[in-house]
Amino acid sequence: MNPATTITLALTGASGMPYALRLLESLLEADRTVYLLYSQAAQIVAKQELGLNFPSSSRDLQLQLRERYTHLTGSLKVFGREEWFAPIASGSGAADAMVVCPCTMGTLAAIATGMSDNLIERAADVMLKEQRKLILVPREMPFSAIHLENMLKLARLGTVILPANPGFYHHPKTVQDVVDFVVARILDHLGVPHQLMARWGEADI
Repeated sequence: MNPATTITLALTGASGMPYALRLLESLLEADRTVYLLYSQAAQIVAKQELGLNFPSSSRDLQLQLRERYTHLTGSLKVFGREEWFAPIASGSGAADAMVVCPCTMGTLAAIATGMSDNLIERAADVMLKEQRKLILVPREMPFSAIHLENMLKLARLGTVILPANPGFYHHPKTVQDVVDFVVARILDHLGVPHQLMARWGEADI
C-alpha cells in the first residue's frame, strides 16, 4: 500500500471528537498535508466533549489549529462546507485518501446515496468515483438495519468501515490509550507510520 501524503479529514457530529483531534495531530506530526472539513454539529460536539470552541469561519479555525499545532511539521488547510472551489471538490484535485472521523449515520447515508449536498459529502463522493481510499469511522450503537445496509453498500464499493471500537488486549491504562488504539488503526490503513501502540506480536500482550 502506498502511504497517503495528502488526507482529507472530515469531522461530523457523532460522539468521538477525541479520536479526530488525535488523528489530526498524528497526521501533522507525520508531515502530512491535511485538508480539514467540519460540520456545524461537529462544532457542538467539540465544545461538549473537549471544551473547544470551533469558530464558524474556516479561516479562523485554521488559524486556531495552526497555533495549537505550531510545533508540528505537516500542512493544514481548513475548508467550509460550501467552499465548492476547494481542490477536494474535484477529481483533479482530490487527496490521496479521506477519513470521516467521527462519522454520523446521516453522513454515512448521504455518502452511500451520493447526495453531495455539502463539501464533506462531495469530497467523499470524489473518493469513490476516483477509486481512492475512503475510511469512515462511525461511532453509534446499536446499528439499525438501515445503518448496516448503508455500510454494506459502501464496503462493497471499497470503503473501509472502521468503527470506533477499541480493543483492550494492549491493557490500556488511560482514556488516551483507548483513543490511540482506534487512531492507530486508521493510520495503519492510511500507510502512515506511528508510535501510538505496538502492533500485535511486537510486544508482550
